[in-house]
Amino acid sequence: MPKNTTAPGHSRTSARTRRIAIAGAATLAAATLAFSFVPSGTTTTSEAVSAAPVVFSQGQIKNVRASITDQLAGETVKADAAAAKLKAAELAAAKKAAVKKAAAKKAAAKKAAAKKAAAKKAAAKKRAAEKKAAKKRAAAKAAKKHRAREAANRSAKRAALKRAAVKWYPNNLDGWIRESLSIMARKGIPGSYNGLYRNIMRESTGNPNAVNGWDINAQNGTPSIGLLQVIQPTFNAYHVSGTSFSIYDPVANITAAANYAAHRYGSIDNVNSAY
Repeated sequence: MPKNTTAPGHSRTSARTRRIAIAGAATLAAATLAFSFVPSGTTTTSEAVSAAPVVFSQGQIKNVRASITDQLAGETVKADAAAAKLKAAELAAAKKAAVKKAAAKKAAAKKAAAKKAAAKKAAAKKRAAEKKAAKKRAAAKAAKKHRAREAANRSAKRAALKRAAVKWYPNNLDGWIRESLSIMARKGIPGSYNGLYRNIMRESTGNPNAVNGWDINAQNGTPSIGLLQVIQPTFNAYHVSGTSFSIYDPVANITAAANYAAHRYGSIDNVNSAY
């Protein structure tokens, strides 16, 4: 790189301008002096002018020097103004670039901060969603467990109730009458232990397989059967749900006969003879 020999605060352009100005001023001064010493009305030639000696006074030299100094000062001022303007433009451009760079840096920082905040918010939202889902799963699991426990409790209660409802009766006349009375009570069929027992003993003497093969019913092809000597059509018509469909079944026979007597006589207790 060429070495910069320009004095501080001055450019090469200003130095060149000063040299041109000095040369022009010197030429102008010399021409002025030459013409100012030619006598008025005298015709001159190039030979005469060149041969004639030129004498300058101190005042004239002083004026020329002053003129040159003024011109140099003017050129210096112009050069300094141009240099200052250039320097100001450079400073303004540098300041503008610095401001632009700072603005870009600030925008980048703001964008990075926004991105970081968005990522943080998304992570927090994801954690909240996961926590909510886990809580929901736990609640569902607890609810399922509770339902299973409740179902087990209900099942146990139903089993207990069923066991309590299924009462055991002995397989004899006393057991058959008491079981029939229990069914009659649930179905709203009137009758008492004494009314059932009295009619059973008269009709079959307590034999569930008793069959009458000689009365009018037998002659008509429908013999009286069982503890209360019921014919098949009557048994079928007054059969009570929840009992056996066999006419020979002791409980089914007693309950159907009591149901028939309730419809015809008001109660089995009102029957004292063949019915």
